[in-house]
Order: sequence, then C-alpha cells, then structure tokens
Amino acid sequence: MAKRKIIQIPDELLRKKCREVEKFDDRLFELLDDMKETLIAADGVGLAAPQVAVLKRVCIIMTDDLFLEAVNPKIIAQSGSQKGIEGCLSVKGRSGEVVRPLQITFEAYDRNGNKYTKTVEGFNARACCHEFDHLDGVLYIDKCNSKEDENY
Repeated sequence: MAKRKIIQIPDELLRKKCREVEKFDDRLFELLDDMKETLIAADGVGLAAPQVAVLKRVCIIMTDDLFLEAVNPKIIAQSGSQKGIEGCLSVKGRSGEVVRPLQITFEAYDRNGNKYTKTVEGFNARACCHEFDHLDGVLYIDKCNSKEDENY
C-alpha cells in the first residue's frame, strides 16, 4: 500500500467523467488499498479515484459506522432531503452548505466484482452522494447554497 497525492482544484482531472471499471484485478486492489491509506492519512470521510488522478468509477467511504468500497456505483432510489455543511479533500480550507437526499439506495460492485445493493441514510447518504458526484466530475462547490469561503 502507498499513500497517494490528493489533487486540488482547479486540476482539470477533477472535472472529468470517470470510466467504468471492467477489470477486477490486482491493479484495482492496489488502487483501493492505496485510497484507503490515503484517506486515513488525510483524516477524511471519503475519497474518489479522480481525487488521486485515476479516472475510474471507484470510491471509498469511511465513517464512524460504515466502511465501503464502491466500484461503478449507481444510485437507484433516493428519498427525503437534508441540508448540511460539506468540505472536500480536493478543496482544502473551504466548506459550503449542500442539500442532499436523506436516504439513498445504490448498486455497486466490491473489489472482487460481486454486485451489491445498499441503503444508507443521514450522514452516510451525504458522504456517498458526495463521492459518487466526483465520478461524474461534479464537486460539492457546484451544489452549494451558501459558502463560508466565497473565493471559489
């Protein structure tokens, strides 16, 4: 495992749509392991592959009560609404208020290519939505209702 560099705005890679993962192999295992180490070192909640300059549909989420690796995730249902302050490891020193679904159900694959479906709510739903957005080149600052730092 190795800690990777987290790229920062305005790096154009953060705005690109990621490719679907087709091979579930040692390179994917290495990417996921490196992303976990990087996320722990950065003291973050989630990390998407484009944040470490890899344009693949891969992200990880680590909250107090959830750890997941999501490969090719796709939201299939959502309900409710929540508003909260978000930040991002690729947008250091800034935060803003974002409206997200209160609950989501998504499909994804694990590192071994096994498909799964998961329902999460509250903060975990917020974290998943935030990371899934990264895979389409969308940053939380694109969805902010208000910003603590107006220098976007």
